[in-house]
Amino acid sequence: MAMRFLNKLPLIPPKNLRPFSQLSSKPLLPTDAPTPNPAATNNRFPEKIPSTSDFPEKIPPEAQSPEPACILSQDHVLDTLLSHRTDPKSALRFFKGVERQRGFVKTVDVLSLLLHILASSNDTHGVVRNLLNNYVFGDSAPAAKVLVEHLVECAGRYSFESNSPVFNYLLNSYVRANKITDAVECFRTMLEHDVLPWVPIMNILLTAMVRRNLADDAHRLYDEMVERKIHGDCYTLHVLMRACLKGEKFEEAERYFGDAMGRGLKLDAAAYSVVIQAVCMRQDLNLACKLLKEMKELGWLPSEGTYTSVICACVKQGNFKEALRLKDEMVSSGISVNIVVAMQLVKAHCMQGDVDRALRLFDEIVEAGVTPNVAIFSVLIEWCSKMGNVDKANELYTRMKLTGIQPTVFIVNFLLKGFRKHNLLENAYELLDEAVGNGIASVVTFNILLSWLCELGKVSEACNLWDKMIGKGIAPTVVSYNHMILGHCKNGCMDDSYSVLNGILKSGLKPNVITYTLLMNGFFKKGDCERALNMFEEMVAANIVPTDYTYNTIINGLCKVGRVAETKDKLNTFIKQGFIPTSITYASIINGFVKVGAIDSAESTYREMFENGISPSVISCTSLINGFCKNNKIDLALKMHNDMKDSGLELDITAYSALINGFCKMGDMENACKFFSELLEVGLAPNAIVYNSMISGFKNLNNMEAALDLHKEMINNKIPLDLQTYTSLIGGLLKEGKLSFALDLYSEMLFKGIVPDTFMYTVLINGLCNHGQLENAGKILKEMNENNLTATVLVYNTLIAGNFKEGNLQEAFRLHDEMLDKGLVPDDTTYDILVNGKLKRAYAPVGAQFT
Repeated sequence: MAMRFLNKLPLIPPKNLRPFSQLSSKPLLPTDAPTPNPAATNNRFPEKIPSTSDFPEKIPPEAQSPEPACILSQDHVLDTLLSHRTDPKSALRFFKGVERQRGFVKTVDVLSLLLHILASSNDTHGVVRNLLNNYVFGDSAPAAKVLVEHLVECAGRYSFESNSPVFNYLLNSYVRANKITDAVECFRTMLEHDVLPWVPIMNILLTAMVRRNLADDAHRLYDEMVERKIHGDCYTLHVLMRACLKGEKFEEAERYFGDAMGRGLKLDAAAYSVVIQAVCMRQDLNLACKLLKEMKELGWLPSEGTYTSVICACVKQGNFKEALRLKDEMVSSGISVNIVVAMQLVKAHCMQGDVDRALRLFDEIVEAGVTPNVAIFSVLIEWCSKMGNVDKANELYTRMKLTGIQPTVFIVNFLLKGFRKHNLLENAYELLDEAVGNGIASVVTFNILLSWLCELGKVSEACNLWDKMIGKGIAPTVVSYNHMILGHCKNGCMDDSYSVLNGILKSGLKPNVITYTLLMNGFFKKGDCERALNMFEEMVAANIVPTDYTYNTIINGLCKVGRVAETKDKLNTFIKQGFIPTSITYASIINGFVKVGAIDSAESTYREMFENGISPSVISCTSLINGFCKNNKIDLALKMHNDMKDSGLELDITAYSALINGFCKMGDMENACKFFSELLEVGLAPNAIVYNSMISGFKNLNNMEAALDLHKEMINNKIPLDLQTYTSLIGGLLKEGKLSFALDLYSEMLFKGIVPDTFMYTVLINGLCNHGQLENAGKILKEMNENNLTATVLVYNTLIAGNFKEGNLQEAFRLHDEMLDKGLVPDDTTYDILVNGKLKRAYAPVGAQFT
């Protein structure tokens, strides 16, 4: 068919012959591509594509013909070449001779005829390739489309083979010359004339296009071949699938693989490896494992890269068990674990929380000869720091440096966070200095320490660190400024916090919503609602959109300062601005009403929350329980407790503490003990607040044995005793007359560094006076004065009454004068004691409350 088509082409008359320099064409593609070098797989194409240097530029003397005496016409040259048609070498000698003649102009017709004659013999195929390389690499080469069409016309005119090797050699020359645009034009012009490229040549062109990021064009060229029922070979499949991987078209790569398998192409291990990689990138782990199994069943050993792809996919999918199985399979096949697989498996163990196993695997791979890189050290240091094993993280950091691996800023930051978790501030400073010395410390590095110091309230140290950061030429970010604002707010220095805001504006940075929200929260804590609300207005004026955290901060701040009645109006305004209240919002309002004793309003807010479809949180329920207990509505507190359990809310330690404290204050220790036991049953550990409530409850019922048992439990459970614990125990023991035990506890308290307050001193003095220990009571008063604590009228009345009772009238009047000197105003009880020498009966219970 191709030959019949060629025979119909019109002959080009001699007068229309044109030199190469006048031939041109319009390129099809915008860029060229590098020369590919795939192995040829078709026996029609030689194993080696020779370069220009493989053939001499000049014909040896014995092969040359004498130079013609006169300039030959183009017709004569064509006729002479045709006369040598059966002797290609003779035709070449004639052409070389004519070529050196002055005035001779090579035309595309002469070249085309010569190439066809030379291509008719295997002995001169090398010369064909050499001639084409010279012309294509030169600047005067004709346009690809024109040259191909002249070759086609020449073949038809002189009855040469329609699928002459000349066309494929020409296509290959364009690729070798890195003229991919011309190569594509050559390719398509060949197809237009039913000249089919050889598959190896097509593979070379497709490879070059893919390397030049012309993958889409390569796919289109392949589709044009498929239309002519030419699908290529296995290498073609490799090129197409790898192009899909490069363009992240993983499903398309699978489609090529499926089509090749469907048409019966004999696939190889490389094809399976590429498609498995594509499937892994698409996260289809089941298909990847199926293809891997199929590959092994066909007798191929998966490569290290194939195993690596599937193992990495397993880790990403969270199938750590399969990842470990494949690792064992890989090793049993004789393939060593590489660093990529090692890192993925180490990461997998860490993500499961099994850092110890990750560390064991790390040691195993190092012993097996795998050299760890910075990435695997980074993963281990990060997770050791996260899991609290900061000593191991530090050890790995040191080990990494000893192996010659330079730490990255990320590793330094991971380790700093670990030090922060364990409050190892000195270690953190050393690490920071080292990072600064190595030039890897970033603003994030400094921010970690700034945040840490500010949360600890060490604002002075944070300021020094700030100066150090600026001195090193590291510019602070808004995050840095926000940390400083938080620090000043924690210390209650709101003027300093506001000056930091001004510093942000002066630096050219823009404060964010966190900046303003921190300042609002700080002003609310100081009780300065107006400045807090002004901050909100200033933020809105700066076109900074408030977040839910901002709105909740305002609601919570108003509630904490007792302006809970205003929250309803504020809430409605915020809702109109797009705020959607949550259980946190309502919990703040409920807690605010409870604090001001408006339990009915708290209940009303709770119901409103339900009506708005918002489920209550543990915090809101706990606030109500606490409010009910404070208002002696223990029945409602119990109902709330039951409702929480029915709705699946787990009571926290605060909720149990509120219930236990409520029953203890009512003297109902039976129910208090019941909830104490329930607290233990649900797996919660009682804290000092719970123990103090229980101890105080038993003490008020004069059951010091039970109170002391709880005291022992606190010691055994390593729960620190605080001032309230000691006050309750000492008061109860003094009431029972166990003065020695009470004073021993007092000495123990002082030894622990717990400073007594006015209430504790009052309990001690009252207890000692009641048991005639006036001298010791006087010493306690003196100690109280030395600690700059002013005794109350009640304390002086107790001491004056005690001395009157013992007949120490002079000391009693001295105490009265001392009380006046301190600016205390004696009450009716004081004068009654001085007149009658004793406390009124009605007064005694008031003093008794301190025991």
